[in-house]
Amino acid sequence: MSARLAVPGKPHWARPVLEESRRLVPLDTLLAPGALADLLIAQPRPLEPAENVALDGWVRSGGHLLLFADPLLTSESRFPLGDPRRPADTVLLSPILTHWGLALREDRGERENAGMPFPVNAPGELSQLPGAVALCRIEEGGLMAQCRIGKGSALIVADAALLEPAEGPAAAQRGRMLRMLMRRAFAP
Repeated sequence: MSARLAVPGKPHWARPVLEESRRLVPLDTLLAPGALADLLIAQPRPLEPAENVALDGWVRSGGHLLLFADPLLTSESRFPLGDPRRPADTVLLSPILTHWGLALREDRGERENAGMPFPVNAPGELSQLPGAVALCRIEEGGLMAQCRIGKGSALIVADAALLEPAEGPAAAQRGRMLRMLMRRAFAP
């Protein structure tokens, strides 16, 4: 993860926003997130079964998670296929989402920013699994889910377009939106 953050050149607009009130701790694995109070995960690689268990236990014991999980990433990557710095084109988090009573699917509606609180591009849709214990409140037509899981919480966003590269006023606007999501996700 350190290599991903150490890309030469100008840092991504989100990095200074994240560092305003927190010290970034890059993680290569979720097997030991215990010392963290807040965790932001964006378009992760498929998690190992032990990582799903560790993440669930960490949230249940009081952790706060902001998760960007895009089933169809539309952003271009400067990194080639196979490069570990390249974000996953599709997110594969069914085990942990199912455990929390959620399903994530592609939203074939092709909505793009239509009334959404932040930029979206071909977002996914979150829904409550039939018969599951309702841990999550579905918001914004399935774009987000706010979950109370044990003593902790998770705010899950079914799109990652907010985190696409931007400059100038667009980056400033995205920064305000990311701060808003962080306040919601990381509130005690």
